Amino acid sequence: MIDSASFLEENRGSRGRGFNRMKPGDVLTHLGSIVASLMFVWALFQQYFPYQLRHNIDKYFQRAFSFVYPYIQITFSEFTGERLMRSELYSAIENYLSSTSSTQAKRLKADVLKNNQSLVLSMDDHEEVADEFQGIKLWWASGKNISKTQTLSFYPVKDEKRYYKLTFHKRHRDLVIGPYLSHVLKEGKAINVRNRQRKLYTNNGSHWSHVMFEHPATFETLALEADKKKEILEDLTTFSQAEEFYARIGRAWKRGYLLYGPPGTGKSTMIAAMANLLNYDIYDLELTAVKDNTELRKLLIETSSKSVVVIEDIDCSLDLTAQRRKPKENEEATGEQDPKLKPPKEDREPKQSQVTLSGLLNFIDGLWSACGGERLIVFTTNHVEKLDPALIRKGRMDKHVELSYCSFEAFRVLAKNYLLLDDHQLFDKIRQLLEQTKITPADVAEHLMPKTVPPNAEVCLSSLLQGLEAAAAEEEEARSKAEEEGMNKEEKEISAIVEETKEENSASKEESKYNQQ
Repeated sequence: MIDSASFLEENRGSRGRGFNRMKPGDVLTHLGSIVASLMFVWALFQQYFPYQLRHNIDKYFQRAFSFVYPYIQITFSEFTGERLMRSELYSAIENYLSSTSSTQAKRLKADVLKNNQSLVLSMDDHEEVADEFQGIKLWWASGKNISKTQTLSFYPVKDEKRYYKLTFHKRHRDLVIGPYLSHVLKEGKAINVRNRQRKLYTNNGSHWSHVMFEHPATFETLALEADKKKEILEDLTTFSQAEEFYARIGRAWKRGYLLYGPPGTGKSTMIAAMANLLNYDIYDLELTAVKDNTELRKLLIETSSKSVVVIEDIDCSLDLTAQRRKPKENEEATGEQDPKLKPPKEDREPKQSQVTLSGLLNFIDGLWSACGGERLIVFTTNHVEKLDPALIRKGRMDKHVELSYCSFEAFRVLAKNYLLLDDHQLFDKIRQLLEQTKITPADVAEHLMPKTVPPNAEVCLSSLLQGLEAAAAEEEEARSKAEEEGMNKEEKEISAIVEETKEENSASKEESKYNQQ
């Protein structure tokens, strides 16, 4: 009887010896013939089998394959539509994967943002990284499709269409399509805001142009009382985190600020500090360059979210208050103007902006103000009493901030900024003079500006003292002059009353004599 184990061993050995007897070239030839046969069969299948049969076979094959491969893939292309716009979702995914890519991918792409101060890494084409969300694992892969464009050129241009592909198990479909992709979009946008180079926009008619915004102002260096500074900081921070609150109460996610006070009190600097705190762009709107309300709405639509829309010196931008009274006053005063009295065309004034108070109010608080979100609207003025009450009421300008003359607390901030001083022997005298005089933070800062290298704090503080004493003397002189003018005016009024009384007495005597006669 033949031992089965020895038979199998002998048979295995004979096959192994037969395989070993084949030359490497014969092995490749054998494999090549097999591949060629399969390709020939596939070509015959594609050529001669009916489309419906092939479609059904492919459909059932994919269905059978899904049992073996239970994963779902979603592709996110770089461009949407006819490649006219870069996909917002693609950009968000790119930002979201930047941190994961730097720790997992072997091949990376680097870019520099924020004026060459921030390095951003992203994974190169045909790389794959893993991600985890609520205990499930997902895989992101980057790729690109290359095709030659139809152009008449010696150097054909390659059309590259990049994409990201997300792979996950089919049992996590609802979690991935809903919460996970929302999480990716939100985090990607937040990263983009942190990494972006912020811009300062200004308008030329109905178009915005911009420069990079690099103002260094912060609330720490702002010459303002600590209590007021803390109040504004808390209000801004609360606003920036209140998206769900504004949606719940049914209001547009915006907030209005009115900054008012004498020139040189830091209104523009505060706007820069607000933008730096919240990481917002600034849109400096010049109303006199806007032709009409339609252009104003167009400008508003083109502003982005996370921005500060600023109208400086609103009382000087347009005569908005007078527009309510002008038509009525003209009718009462002159009625219809005679066409013959109209000046020649070349002598008339150039056409002014037709922006109305109604258009501006709709810009701030009307239906058009809901376009976009997370937006601050800031007005500045030196004369708040000149503004129409409808323009600055609560709900439009929600928070009114008065920036007044320099206090001692604000001076200490400036001394720390300019001279690195927390205390000095001249501070007490400066405190007394600041309580007696009105001087703006801009004037104080000019005195504290270093005059020598290295800076001499004694010289700067002495210069400030001289400036305060001169301002106090001017105020005293102005006060004395006003009092003197008031006294002279009072004396003139008394003299006029006396003269009038004398005339009345004289007239009564004449009348008495006449009656006696």
